[in-house]
Amino acid sequence: MRKSFFASAFIAGLVAGALDIIAAFIHAYLARGTQPEQVLRFIASGVFGKQAADGNMMILWGLLFHFLIAISFTFFFFLLARMIPSLVKYPIPIAIVYGVFVWLFMRYVVLNYISTIKIRPIEGQEATINALIAAGILIVCIGLPNAYLARKYIRANTLT
Repeated sequence: MRKSFFASAFIAGLVAGALDIIAAFIHAYLARGTQPEQVLRFIASGVFGKQAADGNMMILWGLLFHFLIAISFTFFFFLLARMIPSLVKYPIPIAIVYGVFVWLFMRYVVLNYISTIKIRPIEGQEATINALIAAGILIVCIGLPNAYLARKYIRANTLT
């Protein structure tokens, strides 16, 4: 049965976004004792700056921005998969490549040029480990769901 591109990509984006934010909450708590609302305020600070430290609405803004970003990356992946169906033939390697792409794009484009957040260079063992963990989270939580769900969408919509 044919499935809607929009619905398939949107659901995949919600899945990837939920997995990613849960992983971010766990990592932030284990690494620094950071509570989930602090993570969401940090995300909101990318738009609102220091103003994000105040008010519960900033928590909701952070969640909204997080899901907008995750869904945007998912739609981009689904568009690529629709244009190049062989892209999802081997989902694990493409998930690794796409997860690393998302990490690089977020770090070097979004955080450097779009966000008010000023990132520090990755210097030292702790920063390197945190960067690798962040990239790993994106591989597992964004790359893998996108690769598998896009493959499912492509297979359901390809005439055989």
